[in-house]
Amino acid sequence: MEQLISLCKRRGFIFQGSEIYGGLAGTWDYGPLGSELKRNIQNAWWKMFVTDREDMYGVDAAILMNQNVWKASGHVGGFVDPLVEDLVTKKRYRADHILEQNNINPLGMNLDDMSKAISDNGIKSPDGNVFGEVRTFNMMFHTNVGAIQDETSISYLRPETAQGMFVNFKNVVDSLHPKLPFGLGQIGKAFRNEIAPRDFVFRSREFEQMEIEYFVKEQDWEGRFSDWINSMYEWMDLVGIPRSSVHELEVAKEDLAHYSKRTMDFEFDFPFGRKELYGLAYRTNFDLNNHAEASKVGLYVVDDETSEKVVPHCIEPTFGLDRTILAVLASAYHEEGEGDDKRIVLKLKPSIAPYKVCVSPLLRNKPELMDKARALHSAMKKVFGNVTWDDNGNIGKRYRRQDEIGTPYCIVVDFDTLGENTDLLDTVTVRDRDTGTQERVAISNLEQFLKEKMQ
Repeated sequence: MEQLISLCKRRGFIFQGSEIYGGLAGTWDYGPLGSELKRNIQNAWWKMFVTDREDMYGVDAAILMNQNVWKASGHVGGFVDPLVEDLVTKKRYRADHILEQNNINPLGMNLDDMSKAISDNGIKSPDGNVFGEVRTFNMMFHTNVGAIQDETSISYLRPETAQGMFVNFKNVVDSLHPKLPFGLGQIGKAFRNEIAPRDFVFRSREFEQMEIEYFVKEQDWEGRFSDWINSMYEWMDLVGIPRSSVHELEVAKEDLAHYSKRTMDFEFDFPFGRKELYGLAYRTNFDLNNHAEASKVGLYVVDDETSEKVVPHCIEPTFGLDRTILAVLASAYHEEGEGDDKRIVLKLKPSIAPYKVCVSPLLRNKPELMDKARALHSAMKKVFGNVTWDDNGNIGKRYRRQDEIGTPYCIVVDFDTLGENTDLLDTVTVRDRDTGTQERVAISNLEQFLKEKMQ
């Protein structure tokens, strides 16, 4: 994990938030390469789950919403984590995490059970002090909207993107008249005031979700749930998360969220242990019913066959974008060779790599090579978009540098390209990141060659 975090900072993937001021715990900034990787994953997700399907519609709801949204959803009263405090330092920790670190499974425990387990087992804080009683802590950030600050001006930074889709259900139905089954998809920021953010971008206070609310008839939910399991595995294949590192966890009934009748977690073997990557929940019609009751607005569709008003049930596939990035990076990270020959390679899928291609002149002090390489670089950018230029250092160092950031192919313009060897005029060397093999390819065939390689 330390090596991966070091690579992310060194090569411009992910930086500590507000680093020059000592940082802000639980916040992370995506650098130039991280931003490209993030956007590529977002675009791939949107294409697969929204634009390529006929039963999906995209939305982009506001982060700030009427406080009654969160009251109706149960977040104001019940969106809590178990908190325990060091009685000496006053530092606060997640009680369930403290138990897990001491090999005690907290699942199914209430607050009293956790307090008793900590006390009976003599568990001390990381500073060696006694803990107080376990209590609840609401994780929502709250703020005030407008010039006057009172109870009516309270709002919250959304802790999930789902509610923005539920409260827009009627708007979508009225404007587009979709037929069941259909879904709403959204990518957006969410915020949770985590007691103890940890494990790099795995658990942070500001993060991004890629979520779907898929509406079905009640009698169809089990079949659709199975369909979504398959779709989520297909997504993992697409971005390079190996199925061998993914494990299904059926959440026990006593541990289900208040809105769920069935939840399956997809856990991934992160460098710091097996943890939740994605979730798939059957939320029944809990949310639509609650919002309809609280708002006094009917949230339903009209059945074409019976003309009855139907409140659909909902299946929710949830994908954490930051956790996806971390799982993708952990899966792609490889170290090869030993000693001075050791190289780090990010074997990213070409479809999501920050740069698809790197173009280089063999030597930077030869104007004829530079001109030819620059022209080729411009041509490749028009075709592939994310194409980088590298003329710093010798060609071996450039290869190593591109291997570290996951660039699938490096193109080198050399003297043969210019016609020093007439048989190789207007050809370039193309190097494969994963195998290190080099092929001579005519510039006229280069676009097709690379497209076939990237499939």
